[in-house]
Amino acid sequence: MNDRENNFNPNNSQNRGLLGSGWRPLYREFDWEHLIHLASTDPKELAQKTLDIASDIADAMGRQQYSWLANILNVFSENTRYEIDEFWDYITPQPVAPDYRYKDVLVTEIPVVQLVSRSSIPIDYVLNKLQEITVLKVLALLGKPDAITQFFMDRHFSYPPERFISWERLEILGTVYAYWAREGCWLQIDTYDKGRRCYTLICKNIAPLVNKATYNLAVILSGYKSRVGQIHSQFAIRTFSTEVQNFTDTIQQAILDQNQLAVLVSGEPGTGKTAWTQAVAKEILVPLGYVIFILDHDAVENFVPPSYLERICIIINEADNLAQDRSTVVASGTNKTEHILSLLDGTLYQSVMDEHGVQFQQKLVVIMTCNTTERLDPAILRKGRVDFTSEFTHKFV
Repeated sequence: MNDRENNFNPNNSQNRGLLGSGWRPLYREFDWEHLIHLASTDPKELAQKTLDIASDIADAMGRQQYSWLANILNVFSENTRYEIDEFWDYITPQPVAPDYRYKDVLVTEIPVVQLVSRSSIPIDYVLNKLQEITVLKVLALLGKPDAITQFFMDRHFSYPPERFISWERLEILGTVYAYWAREGCWLQIDTYDKGRRCYTLICKNIAPLVNKATYNLAVILSGYKSRVGQIHSQFAIRTFSTEVQNFTDTIQQAILDQNQLAVLVSGEPGTGKTAWTQAVAKEILVPLGYVIFILDHDAVENFVPPSYLERICIIINEADNLAQDRSTVVASGTNKTEHILSLLDGTLYQSVMDEHGVQFQQKLVVIMTCNTTERLDPAILRKGRVDFTSEFTHKFV
């Protein structure tokens, strides 16, 4: 009982911190529909609790050895107030909370911490950073929520939405819930030690928000150059030869028509293969909402496309150095070839899906470049894996 009273005490230093930062106690309101629902679904329990609270009040006021004034004051004693609060909590609806039956869930810890290692590139860090950026961009798109509540030490608080400025400046000691009615979207914020927070987005349909939030995002996974940014193209598609432009038109139509597409371009160094992949990504894929992933070396072995992205393009440069013929000694000590084959087939990341989280029927475009196809594993070139091939022959400046 004393612990409960301490939680409600505005002089408690932590409660005072919340109240001083703009939070206000959230009091539960009476609702006839909720009471009628209780009466129709569990009338026995409602009747029992009603009789119990009536008995408690009668006992508090019926003490013959005390005056009538003392009995009235006894109604407001700690014990009686506790019983009344319990009954009030029973007959009034709970503060609105997220509907955890929604399947579209996106989670990130903020800030994302990078663990530097000389033995491997920071794939997990970069992908976690991408997810953090996505969540924060979704929150920016949602704007001010319709309601902000916080549950702390068995008590509910509310924050006026009109006073909201940013999530970083919001004082959080317990668990915060925010709600956007129009989008049917919830945000849950849990606090960790050292100022870390966990943001969980729970929505009926998060796909439109994620697509907007990830527009024009690109990820490069290549050693210590790994980062999240935007795709940059130094040359436009129109600067390439007529033959390459015609091939590009064919690829563009295929991207529009197919859910999964694999393209392989070969040619000697200096024929513009890498520049072409950047131009295709910038001028064709980004406007269609694709998130670009540029993989190199170790990233190919360990990369799994994020399931919350609806459209993904994977660019693999120097594929002849990564997907080498497995019959050779050079390729026998690595599984890069198998991983690339799994990416092309879609079997690697579609065989087992997460029980929770955002799940899409993803559109996947894989673009590979190589100097020569002679060193590629024959399985890469097998019909059904690579849809289009082209050899670049003109030197590109």
